[in-house]
Amino acid sequence: MHILLAALFFFAILTLWVTALWPVTVFEVGVFTLAAVAVLRARSDPPPFSWPLVPLSFAVLWGLLQLLTGHTVYAFDTETATVKWTALLAVFFLGLSLFRSASVARWFRSAMLWFGFLVSVMATLQTFTSRHSIFWIFSTEYTDNMGPILYHNHYAAFIEVVLPIALYEALKREGTSLLYSGMVSAMYASVIVSASRAGSILTTAEIIVVPLLLWRRRRADGAVVRSLLLRMAVLIAVFTAIVGPETVWNRFWESDPYAGRRELAIASMHMVAANPWLGTGLGTWPTAYPRYAITDSGRFANQAHSDWLQWAAEGGIPFALMLAALFFWSVRPALRSVWGLGVLSVFLHATVDYPFSRPALGSWRHPPPCPSGFRPNETFERNPRRVLT
Repeated sequence: MHILLAALFFFAILTLWVTALWPVTVFEVGVFTLAAVAVLRARSDPPPFSWPLVPLSFAVLWGLLQLLTGHTVYAFDTETATVKWTALLAVFFLGLSLFRSASVARWFRSAMLWFGFLVSVMATLQTFTSRHSIFWIFSTEYTDNMGPILYHNHYAAFIEVVLPIALYEALKREGTSLLYSGMVSAMYASVIVSASRAGSILTTAEIIVVPLLLWRRRRADGAVVRSLLLRMAVLIAVFTAIVGPETVWNRFWESDPYAGRRELAIASMHMVAANPWLGTGLGTWPTAYPRYAITDSGRFANQAHSDWLQWAAEGGIPFALMLAALFFWSVRPALRSVWGLGVLSVFLHATVDYPFSRPALGSWRHPPPCPSGFRPNETFERNPRRVLT
């Protein structure tokens, strides 16, 4: 069953560029089917309780409460978001059920790593050979797509989850350390190509923190860590020089790097102030935004560009606090596993962008010890020609 779950994850990532509903539907139906099988199996061998079940269940119940009490500005969006939260709860339950086996967990991490590496290679090659197409076949009007992922910050968050796994393997597998170091360098270079500022900062931090944390916890020898860091510095310098760091470097020196996002953040805070307890309804930020907007850019604002602010606006302060508790719970297992640090990176990335906006990306980021991900809502951009990114 873990192979089917991995196949669903890979399918969901590879179809992220499709603006129709069918890829999301296939992913969610597949997850619900596997979860139903896991529930039947759990009757004789129940998985251990894990605290993230509480906030994920809370998210589902909160959406239902908003619908039943009419505390939503657009019921359809809240219904859709509630279904997605249910899918994420199902994914986490599948993780608890399947990854009790150490061999299954290792297989799944390895599958995630190799898939992420292959996507990073494809994304980099596609950028330099056919920027305005997906898989060199399907044309797109997006200008910052990376492989099958249309938004460069979403792509960076995808790599942030996988990169610590490659770093962990590079330190723990002496015989294939060079292979995994090359994978790290290729994935890091692809984030540089994407020109995501937050992604560049967070992946750089991961490359430094993962080896030092393993050394600090005495799970890697100091000489091995120094050797790896030196090797990584050389490989990253070579790979980055090949792809060119100019675009992301210039973005760091923009006169106002928070332009556009500032106005969205202020509007989101106004939403929170107006609806502090129950919010505007899960998934309704785009619908509610015009009422609280402080400027008109002439473009469709699809997200708050801060998942944390959007969660508070859509679900109210209790909803945001519950997700904050989920983040803080994730810190200890992430540090203990080390390879799970990518989950924390994405939560941090969510302060300045919306990496948790799609079911596929959200499921990729479940809190440790499960080797995947976590997140909420959204189906597709309503008008891709006017999306504010």
